[in-house]
Amino acid sequence: MSRARVSLGSDNLVASSRLSGQRVGLVCNPASVNADLQHTLDRVATRSDATLTAVFGPQHGLHAVAQDNMVETPHGRHSEYDVPVYSLYSDSREPTAEMLADLDLLVIDLQDVGTRVYTYVYTMANCLRAARRQRLPVIVCDRPNPIGGIAVEGPVLQGGCESFVGQFPIPLRHGMTIGELAHLFNTHFEIAAELDVVPMTGWSRSMFFDDTGLPWIMPSPNLPTLDSAIVYPGSVLFEGTTLSEGRGTTRPFELVGAPWLDAAALTKTLNDLALPGVIFRPVHFEPTFQKHAWQMCSGCQLHVVDRDTFKPVVSAVAIMRAAYALTPRSFGWRQPPYEYETVKLPIDILSGTETLRRHIDENRSLTAIAAAWEDALAEFSDVRQRYLLYK
Repeated sequence: MSRARVSLGSDNLVASSRLSGQRVGLVCNPASVNADLQHTLDRVATRSDATLTAVFGPQHGLHAVAQDNMVETPHGRHSEYDVPVYSLYSDSREPTAEMLADLDLLVIDLQDVGTRVYTYVYTMANCLRAARRQRLPVIVCDRPNPIGGIAVEGPVLQGGCESFVGQFPIPLRHGMTIGELAHLFNTHFEIAAELDVVPMTGWSRSMFFDDTGLPWIMPSPNLPTLDSAIVYPGSVLFEGTTLSEGRGTTRPFELVGAPWLDAAALTKTLNDLALPGVIFRPVHFEPTFQKHAWQMCSGCQLHVVDRDTFKPVVSAVAIMRAAYALTPRSFGWRQPPYEYETVKLPIDILSGTETLRRHIDENRSLTAIAAAWEDALAEFSDVRQRYLLYK
């Protein structure tokens, strides 16, 4: 048996009587396991007092086999439990009335990674909206924010930059659990579903995932380790550039580069900034898919040496500024389409604002760029306090 310090919301749900007599739909993926590696789907399906009626998978699919981003997954049927498996990253990103028709209860058990653009929280929001229309109760099983619940950082989503990777005005690093976000979305942003969040026990805001005693299961194919999750709130911005964010390597989001960059010049520029908690090492890598596939890229690896002081968004902006300054004719902004958006620039929907892109184009200082998001970040922090469940 596990010696985990944290009991998950799914553990507390299964131990309760909330599922008794219910026809249950479950939103989950491979990371929906507890400390003993028991999957929530199995724990619900094998109960004698409840009926698993439908399963829903987020982006990358129920089994998270869709490796690249923006790859839709089909509907299907569960091979063991013979129930429909609906993809919520396909022709519809929101459950239809037909998908929910035979349910008494919808349970969501997904592992978020603490970053605004991670789509699982919007799958949750879409489920809340659909359930509200069908007057269907929703239970969200809370899970740790793997990068801690204290720090918040980065631009807050502005009007006009909404997308499937950003529905609400929250910052890139939001410092909340998925259960706290559920309350924020449902109450502050007025989704108004019938919502019950089952909290964890034993989790505190200062914990990173490796403090919990829980096993790290990849929440999605390109976040293989806690290290990748720690840098992700900033490094995800490289998806909106012509630089490789390391997809197609064993260190996605920790590696950043392009065929035209000079690794030594880039890392010297970055290390001279003495940014908190991170050292940049020159690297060469060859992605096996996505941007610059099968081309040797030069760039840097982010080595986080103090995760409490490390600022992932500031660090990513520093890399973009340096790459732009060193190779102004080659560095550029990725063009749409991106995540179902065909007009808005990917960097704008990822950062949540046109301001970041414009400031980098104008060669604003790193200090000035970060200062531009501080007022909105302070406003969000005030709202956030009302929905925190843990000390």
